[in-house]
Amino acid sequence: MSDPNDILRHLGEEALRDKIDGAVRWNGEAPSIANGEPDKKPAPQLSADVKLEDFYAYMPDHTYIFAPTREFWAAASINARIPWIEIGEKPVKPTDWLDRNRPVETMTWYPGFPMVIPDKLMLEGGFVDHKGVNCFNLYRPPERRPGRAAAAVRWLDHLRKIYPDDWQHIVNYFAHCVQNPHEKINHALVLGGTPGIGKDMMIAPLRDAVGPWNFMNVSPKMIMGRFTGHLRSVVLRISEAHDLGDSGVDRFALYEHLKTITAAPPETHRIDEKNRREYDVFNVNATIITTNHLTDGVYLPEDDRRHYVAWSDAQKEDFTDGYWTSLKGWFDGGGIWHVAAYLAQLNISGFNPKAPPPKTAAFWQIVAANADSQDAELLDAIERMGNPDAFILPRLIASSPDGLREWLRDRNNRRRIGHRLDACGYVSVRNDVNKGLWVVTGSRQVIYAKKQLPDRERKLVAQALAEGR
Repeated sequence: MSDPNDILRHLGEEALRDKIDGAVRWNGEAPSIANGEPDKKPAPQLSADVKLEDFYAYMPDHTYIFAPTREFWAAASINARIPWIEIGEKPVKPTDWLDRNRPVETMTWYPGFPMVIPDKLMLEGGFVDHKGVNCFNLYRPPERRPGRAAAAVRWLDHLRKIYPDDWQHIVNYFAHCVQNPHEKINHALVLGGTPGIGKDMMIAPLRDAVGPWNFMNVSPKMIMGRFTGHLRSVVLRISEAHDLGDSGVDRFALYEHLKTITAAPPETHRIDEKNRREYDVFNVNATIITTNHLTDGVYLPEDDRRHYVAWSDAQKEDFTDGYWTSLKGWFDGGGIWHVAAYLAQLNISGFNPKAPPPKTAAFWQIVAANADSQDAELLDAIERMGNPDAFILPRLIASSPDGLREWLRDRNNRRRIGHRLDACGYVSVRNDVNKGLWVVTGSRQVIYAKKQLPDRERKLVAQALAEGR
């Protein structure tokens, strides 16, 4: 049995670990194979904190996952760091052994599952059973440090000071993230208020309680971008949400984009990270949106079921410099871990993560702020058309007064028109051909139909309009 591959299969992982523990090397040197002979090079010393058993071979890319950090290593890095191993008469590269003894065929990120999930393949949409394969789980659980739940009162006092009417829902939301990171909360938490009142400090313990590597902080512009690594998170925080207008990240576009992020389905997210093969993870992230803007921070229609809005009336002047120094000192002295213990032990049996959240007074303020005077003008224009079952935009423009007509013609407002018409009771009807558009009087058009009609009837009236009936 002189072939290294046969030796690997024969000895297996347990025998190899015995070899490593005994520091067995090829004549005390790290060998490499060239023309069947080992090079005589100085052997690097085996690091006690980087061991061969820390790695798994990710077969689709032929790279290697360093389990303690879930980072990817190239083969050359492993072979340079870990000495080659003498098994029988010939040395074996560490990566060769990993390929044959610790392979994983797919990977995902899923709280609540072991690091290596046997007999499962992760495909688009979820797991598929397949005997003899492994799926590597990139999720790393948080570290736990000693804390006393009863000592978290300092943080609770701060939370109640900022959100006296909403603190219980916020606490339950946070606790669910800590206790059930594998279960999706089907609504986002919108935390608003003027700058300098301690929203960031209030959220800080949650970051440590779920693990900093499971807490992603992004801007609205980042979340609208191509890369989606931030969706691999227990908590996804979107900071400083407000209408950015010319950048293309207005609150209407952000609302549409967040529909598949704040709730499930979809059951999985597609992760696109720079210089890495795309892969799927389960959609479990809880979304927290912070904003300093009430009227132009986020867009919410009155029938929204995906957002709980908490708005603080606190002002920066309500807090002294000593307040922040004392609170930060308490956090640094172990207070964060008291909060983590409190969130981990809190009874949240009454919190239903799948139920639509209550609609707060702040929620209705945002809805009212978005229902501007254009809605009244649009309703008047629709009434002048005779409240039809369906219409096209040119007809609406022709029925509108000058100011509204200019607004409707402005291409920069195209994204907003659908939201405004939705508030007036009309939605666009997608054609199954022609890329969703309808051919009306020789040109492709969007057809809007009454939202109260069943989907089948909306398509029938759109078809009738397109055919001139």
